[in-house]
Amino acid sequence: MNINWTGVFPAVTTKFTDHDELDFKTFDLNIEAQLEAGAEGIILGGSLGEASVLSEEEKFELLVHTLGMVAGRVPVVLNIAESTTKNAVAVAERAESLGANGLMLLPPMRYYADTEETLTFFETVAKSTNLPIMIYNNPVDYKIEVTLDMFEVLAKYPNIQAVKESTRDVSNITRMFNRFGERFKILTGVDPLAMESLVMGAHGWVAGLVDAFPKETVAIYRLVKENRIAEALKIYRWFLPVLELDIHPKLVQYIKLAEVATGIGSEAVRAPRLALKGTERARVLKIIEDALACRPELPEGSWGKLQPAL
Repeated sequence: MNINWTGVFPAVTTKFTDHDELDFKTFDLNIEAQLEAGAEGIILGGSLGEASVLSEEEKFELLVHTLGMVAGRVPVVLNIAESTTKNAVAVAERAESLGANGLMLLPPMRYYADTEETLTFFETVAKSTNLPIMIYNNPVDYKIEVTLDMFEVLAKYPNIQAVKESTRDVSNITRMFNRFGERFKILTGVDPLAMESLVMGAHGWVAGLVDAFPKETVAIYRLVKENRIAEALKIYRWFLPVLELDIHPKLVQYIKLAEVATGIGSEAVRAPRLALKGTERARVLKIIEDALACRPELPEGSWGKLQPAL
């Protein structure tokens, strides 16, 4: 399956039971909601998917299950967040053998790699697989920036096709277009900057709050791409207080609480994360409930499964 790298790609949460095991029943409920709303890809095992606390086998179990459940309706992309090049290559190779449709690739974890080391890491993984790759560029949280000069080097690898743009500098989208034209697909990765990024030409949105509000997220994307800016802006202004939950260290707990409020998730997280409580939980829940109390009516045709081209 080829990946167009356009549209909304939910970075889905990983669901757990009360016994700290993978909860596929709740997971499937959420994935179906994403597909019904019109998501055009699913990303597994990202930061929001609690990748750092999943075992290797759990990641692949989640991949196999999702591939079977999605059944080719949209691409399924596995995130690679590894400390060693050897492990990153092993994950890429196994993901390909299991049928993954693509990879999202972070720079080396924990070690602050320099430019040469980071490029060698990316290049080695790219050479190890035929799968399409989206580079995750998030220097705010992961301390390594993939610069334009680095993308110049990576451009020679045809399977490095896209970037999750999370520098939080919206101008970087224009810099990418000015330097590379359409060589790389650009997907915005910061929810509170999503509409701004889409207006600047981003091809897609790797979204977080979509996990709780799939239809609203897809509607903003489609309305912007149809140049119905005023309609998109109305939804986006309503959504922004909730979208800002995506840029907090406890984004996993916050977004899972929102999933519960909209009926498509659970609050269960894996330690060392703990469920929200007390005043913090009340504060976050109020933001979510205030949004639900005035949830906007979405324009007809702004969400839903896309009809296949004739």
